[in-house]
Amino acid sequence: MKGEEAMSFENEMWPVRATAWELAAFSFRHPTHELARAITSGEWFDAACEIGDALGVILPEDFGKGLPLPSSSIEEVDEDGFFHRLRAEATRLFMGPGEPACSPYEGVWRAKAEGVKPLLFVNPHSVEVERFVKDHGFTRPEGTNEPLDHVATECELLQAFAMRAMTDSGSSEAYVQFLEEHLRVWIDDFCAECQNVTSEPFYKAAAIYLETIAKC
Repeated sequence: MKGEEAMSFENEMWPVRATAWELAAFSFRHPTHELARAITSGEWFDAACEIGDALGVILPEDFGKGLPLPSSSIEEVDEDGFFHRLRAEATRLFMGPGEPACSPYEGVWRAKAEGVKPLLFVNPHSVEVERFVKDHGFTRPEGTNEPLDHVATECELLQAFAMRAMTDSGSSEAYVQFLEEHLRVWIDDFCAECQNVTSEPFYKAAAIYLETIAKC
């Protein structure tokens, strides 16, 4: 591929990358009725597969196995019941009570890898993410005090850099830097543990999807 062609292809990929991270963030935020509706209607599965195709990655053949897809009509699916089931599992996995079954924070995973006690907010990796966010002109959403190294927030940050990169080449460098120095360092362990400790097919699928796009 010639230089101009390669640059054109790269520019065309930024909207795809932004959409890929948007779906990942949506998947790992605390569940809403919108997420439950997207899953039970089949829209989430279709979107994940379409994004995978656009990125040129191959999802496993059994990807999405067990998702509550409607057999003939959306009305046959108990969306409200699924929503409450999803929220209960998300709470158990990512919040507790007590220790969450699968922490959603970069700082916790990297502390474990380093053999030190994980602390939210004040661990060096969480602080690095905070600094990175501020250095690139982003601010914490109003009314929130959640550490910025939450998996969904890191996905949102990559989405934002991908969107900026459509018109700003400097943002493409920040995108790659954050991906290499932060998300890719811990996300494989997080995704593997999520798949291991959950019995909810959606979170298995979401973890597979995230692990796959993180390699792109």
